[in-house]
Amino acid sequence: MAASRHRPHRRIPLPARLKRMDARVAARINARTTGAASDGFWRGMTRAANHGKLWFGVAAALLVLGRPRAAVRGLASLGLASLSANVIGKRLIGGDRPALTSIPIARRLERSPTSPSFPSGHTASAAAFATGVGLEWPAAGAALAPVAAGVGYSRLHTGAHWMSDVAGGAAIGAGAALALRAVAPAVKPVVRRDPPTARMVGLPATETGEGVFLVVNSTSGRGLIRPAPGPLLRERLPQARIHELSDGEDASAVIQRELGSPSPPAVLGVYGGDGTVAAVAQEARAAGLPLLVLPGGTFNHFAKAALLDSVDAALGALAAGSGREVDVADLGFADGETRTVLNTASVGIYPSFVEEREKHEKRLGKPIAALVAAIRVVRRSSPLEVEIDGQRRQVWSVFVGVDRYYPVTVAPIERRRLDDHLLDVRILFAGGRPRTRGAVALAFGGRTDALVARLPFLQGPPALDARTVPEITIAARGEDPGYAHDGEASTATPGEPKRLTVRIRPGALRVYSPRA
Repeated sequence: MAASRHRPHRRIPLPARLKRMDARVAARINARTTGAASDGFWRGMTRAANHGKLWFGVAAALLVLGRPRAAVRGLASLGLASLSANVIGKRLIGGDRPALTSIPIARRLERSPTSPSFPSGHTASAAAFATGVGLEWPAAGAALAPVAAGVGYSRLHTGAHWMSDVAGGAAIGAGAALALRAVAPAVKPVVRRDPPTARMVGLPATETGEGVFLVVNSTSGRGLIRPAPGPLLRERLPQARIHELSDGEDASAVIQRELGSPSPPAVLGVYGGDGTVAAVAQEARAAGLPLLVLPGGTFNHFAKAALLDSVDAALGALAAGSGREVDVADLGFADGETRTVLNTASVGIYPSFVEEREKHEKRLGKPIAALVAAIRVVRRSSPLEVEIDGQRRQVWSVFVGVDRYYPVTVAPIERRRLDDHLLDVRILFAGGRPRTRGAVALAFGGRTDALVARLPFLQGPPALDARTVPEITIAARGEDPGYAHDGEASTATPGEPKRLTVRIRPGALRVYSPRA
């Protein structure tokens, strides 16, 4: 691309390295043959963003969707960014735009901009609006991010700006939204958590642990700083029989030996994470005994749903004899084997996505971590060919939760009730949809996917299906996809054919739980 005729006369000179970068990027873009449809699309995107028309339209849609705070913050951020870019940035830095003769004729705008080049006001407004909306509604902000990026690229494609102009505009726009947040913080929506409504029942009460057999998995929750559980539990429950699992020892075998002893326990207890708790819960159900859950894992999803946020809470419920009858599910295989599911079961990329998301949550925050994890997992995976209740489908993942989960995403994180008496199923479809749609739906859920589906190059039917059922059967049509439940993953599905069935079992487990 030919250099700008007056580019050296910027008020603040551009470093030579950035000048070379601008020239290389422009030359590469202009050398590509993109066709009339593509050129028309990018010209149309630039026109739509003129004077913020695109973003005012999106703000109106946000108002219709009941998100006035997101709309107002987006427009306020846009206003501050536009002021900073057009009134301050262009006057302080300025510079000439790319030479018109170097732009392919099919890409040129009807009216060439005459204002100073740096920064790109279109990009500043786009980045500010998307960032501002995202601060109030992260899912919508993520959906708008590719649109904002598209506006920035349209300024390069049409030859209206240099790459440094667009990058500077993006930085100014995002900075304006963040500066506005410092003055007027975003209000984090309060999510109401309903207390467990499962029927309260009276269970054997003891303060000393009499009649309790407790399995301790001291390797659960690795990486967390906490005292060794054995000495603490022996002090708090001096009459309980406590068994600490050794590496590779099977909790079920240990419990079955204890149940066959001359003085079998009246209560089964477990200290560990969700996987260990699920294994002991299966033995408690088979023996008809109540379950004492002492949270000792990293996340303790089931314990938290039962209001057991600490060992003290669990021991308090044991002393009071306070319990609930809670829903679980049976995970059945073709060979007749059945396992108890406390929280979730899944097939496909869901377990890998959750694992990848949790690696980045503390550093990036949940919305950005979810997007990064979704892109990485979808990129390195292939869709599954499965039958769901006899219907052939191509999917990325199938999630099954015991009772309802929130929010409505592929990977929900919160179970608010223990007695919905149904399964919460989330299916992420792959057939006929771009991988981008799968990644967006995986990260942010159905509502965001519905917005993204309106973009010209991502249109199509919904990628995420959410339903509630009492039972679901999933059968592999190709290679064994494996499965996961309650935080434990397996690459091999027992029996032939490779099929699993999940059935809700209402009130099938009695667990110690304090009153709400």
